[in-house]
Amino acid sequence: MKQNIGIINAMIRITCGFTMLAWATANLSRKPWRESYIWVIMLAAMKIAEGIVRFCPVMALFERYQCHCEKNREQEKAIPIESVNPS
Repeated sequence: MKQNIGIINAMIRITCGFTMLAWATANLSRKPWRESYIWVIMLAAMKIAEGIVRFCPVMALFERYQCHCEKNREQEKAIPIESVNPS
């Protein structure tokens, strides 16, 4: 797995992840019947994991799509399109 985020981005993700985790855990202890805090905890854990391994699957998909679009543009430039003169 190739790392696709920088060290500063990883530190920001870890910090935000731990902040979200602390907030959701504190609120979950007050209102345990709320399921939305579980989703925030899972999102925070995902952000912490992305920061630790320095790999973001969404960024990987975006980079793959960008490469695919650039290859299509290069192929379009390589094939000259002749104009047709209507007579």
